[in-house]
Amino acid sequence: MTVTILVVDDEPDLHELVLQKFHKRIRERAVAFMFAHDGIEALRSIEAHPHIDLIVADINMPRMDGLSLLEKLQEADTTKSTIIVSAYGDMNNIRTAMNRGAFDFLTKPINFSDLEITIDKTIRHIERLREARRRQAEAERAHASLSRYFSPQIASRLASANAESDGMEVHWRDVAVIFTDITGFTSLVEAAQPDVLSELLNEYVGGMTDVVFAHEGTVAKVIGDAVQVLFNAPGEQPDFASRAVACALDLDSWAEEFRLRWKTKGVSFGTTRIGVHAGPALVGNFGGRRFFDYTAYGDTINTAARLEAANKVLGTRICVSATIAGATHEFRGRPIGDLILRGRSEPLRAFEPLQAAAFRAATTMQYSAAFAKLEAGDATAIPAFAGLVSTNADDPLAGFHLKRLLNGARGVRMQLE
Repeated sequence: MTVTILVVDDEPDLHELVLQKFHKRIRERAVAFMFAHDGIEALRSIEAHPHIDLIVADINMPRMDGLSLLEKLQEADTTKSTIIVSAYGDMNNIRTAMNRGAFDFLTKPINFSDLEITIDKTIRHIERLREARRRQAEAERAHASLSRYFSPQIASRLASANAESDGMEVHWRDVAVIFTDITGFTSLVEAAQPDVLSELLNEYVGGMTDVVFAHEGTVAKVIGDAVQVLFNAPGEQPDFASRAVACALDLDSWAEEFRLRWKTKGVSFGTTRIGVHAGPALVGNFGGRRFFDYTAYGDTINTAARLEAANKVLGTRICVSATIAGATHEFRGRPIGDLILRGRSEPLRAFEPLQAAAFRAATTMQYSAAFAKLEAGDATAIPAFAGLVSTNADDPLAGFHLKRLLNGARGVRMQLE
């Protein structure tokens, strides 16, 4: 790569001397020289030729001297390196030049061997700066891309690290998965005006993403109204199950507030349903060399999606597996039952996580007592659930179990389509 050097000096013979002394390196295209007779001419050259890398300037020149030129370059916040060459080699000039950003200082008469050594040293400095700027630009581009998926903390760490050594490669690992979806979204798309739908979705996805990032989760996919979230990927999170449950509860709270707020504007936005499961999954960048698509595949992912869909039948908004509940520190929730999910033959115990206040409520204790009777095959489960529904009509899960019992079902195992 050719380094372009601007020599600023009013000596008439210097032009030819420089070209003569550096002719070999010019012929090899290692350096190229431009010339200006004073600071004003130099500033015009710099503006016309922004590729100039290095400036070699005298101090004593007409119209604008070298120290004034340095001051102008400093005001312009230019990254160009400058070597001051002057017969005025006293400490005041040296100090002023350095304070105004000069990289080095040589005295006249010019010793061209010293000048060449100083130019080489400055070129190495320029190359280091270029490499640092290149790395910074790459990191900024990587951070911008990674910020679509990861919280700011994780994105910054990944952008500054070697991706292949920090979880981007496809591999098996234990993860917690959250799936969210919105009821009636297809009808909303068909009925809403494009500008309203755009505002709705942008605010919704942005808000949901903010909640995920607050828990340092990874947004693996956003497909229309559906959001897929991962924990314990790409980095290690020993408390990933607890994070996932806390995140699910906060997502539910935010989505309900969002739904009710838009309802006051006359827009019927559906309820957000959430499914959470944990287990092994194939995780990594599946985008090949041209795209970045950090996501996960496997039975764990499919199970989380089916738990999300189960909410539609159960009347709940959040449904988590026993795997998640059992791994969560001080899990607060109530049992739903043993679900045989679509495409499965073995049941999976599911729970509805609750906020602390709801968990402590008397109705939760009533539900737990009724569920225990249901699980034990006790005939008094029907009046227990009936009593709960009569005093708490807005509990859809209690109503679901009562309806099952009245239709002749027994126990807590249930087939879901």
